[in-house]
Amino acid sequence: MPLSSLPAAILSHMIAINNVPPPPLHSLPRLKMSKYIDYGQLNELCHKRELQSRQSSYNILSADYMFIKQYPKIFLKRKTRLPNLFKQEEKREPTKDKELQLQKPDDSHNIAIHVKKAHGGLSLYGPKNFEEKLVGLLNILKKLPIYRTLHEHRTVWKLLKTIPDLTSQLTDEYLKILSKSVISQTWVKGSTVVGNDGFYIILKGSARPQTKVYKDVIDENESTSSFISQNFQGWFFDENFKNIPAEMHTPSSNPKLQQWSAFGTLEVKAQTDSETKEYTVITVEDCEILKIPAKDFSRLKSEKLKHENKEKVKLIHNCPYYEEWPTLSICKLAALIKWKKFPPGHVIVESGKIITFVAYINSGYCNVYRNIIGLMKLQPKKVKKIQKLVCMGTLKEKESFGEISILLQVPFTCTIVTGEEVEMAIIEDKDLFVA
Repeated sequence: MPLSSLPAAILSHMIAINNVPPPPLHSLPRLKMSKYIDYGQLNELCHKRELQSRQSSYNILSADYMFIKQYPKIFLKRKTRLPNLFKQEEKREPTKDKELQLQKPDDSHNIAIHVKKAHGGLSLYGPKNFEEKLVGLLNILKKLPIYRTLHEHRTVWKLLKTIPDLTSQLTDEYLKILSKSVISQTWVKGSTVVGNDGFYIILKGSARPQTKVYKDVIDENESTSSFISQNFQGWFFDENFKNIPAEMHTPSSNPKLQQWSAFGTLEVKAQTDSETKEYTVITVEDCEILKIPAKDFSRLKSEKLKHENKEKVKLIHNCPYYEEWPTLSICKLAALIKWKKFPPGHVIVESGKIITFVAYINSGYCNVYRNIIGLMKLQPKKVKKIQKLVCMGTLKEKESFGEISILLQVPFTCTIVTGEEVEMAIIEDKDLFVA
């Protein structure tokens, strides 16, 4: 009987499989023994269990219990390893020498530096000395004022504050404004510098006055600044500032103006030839001279005067009794005003006296006291008169007093004492009656 196709296919497949040789044997991979297991302890524990289990069924249970109890002992305890503590070392501040060494680049191949050192040039690294600062200052002054930065304007201002000829006459506010207009001029040896159009300060070099006669600058009526020798601090005259002459020495027959000496004037007026010579110097060597133009100073004074007059008019106009006054009349009063400050607790005027000025309070306040006579009971049917100052009120900012006392020559009926530092605009009686 013939076979169907499916059994025949299965039979042929079985015969083919029997003829295929078995695959070659491969060795098993070696197990890596753990370093955290005590294999000796494990073998001993297994051997004890095998011996006990052979004796009886009861011993099998006890052997299993003993095996479970002793089994954790085959594992070795891992040593706990703590992390290393990081010890932060204190940062040592490098010394100045080391800082300079770190900042100094390698200039061994820089030919420009070698040329500069060969010609006695300034050092490029390390703290700046006086000459380097002076060079930096001259570079700033060479620029037009409109091209200078705020830091450069501040540097020039600091320079002006170190010159006694200026600080003895001008306030910091004036110097700060003037620092934005000063310039530096370069004069070669043998040049003639006429200082009648500004105030000059020699920054570098030296010069010699053209005239050997010093003008007497201590003149009671009117005086102007002349050239100043290095032996004494010069000063110039201005009606808005006090004349503060310094210690002066008799000039030698051949005076010489050295570095930081000053000459010239800040007054703008027509001068004769003889007056012009007094402000003229001749440079002995190449010079760098700082110039404060007299026109700029004059413009600064006029602007400040206008601003002060505006503040005076505003102060008077804000006082209650002057609100309806015409501006022209107030301007006349403002021209007579002088600013004055009083410390706390200062008695402006006492009761029963005529005040010598009219006052307009700009800042601060004053207390008004009045003498009051009262009776004090000492014993039954006995009393005593006492006099006591009683505060009746205060005078605050934008208030005035003293007009009636001066105009009518009437004594004050109260005492006025400053409660804090008070700034007043005052008009003295002598100026008021002359006007």
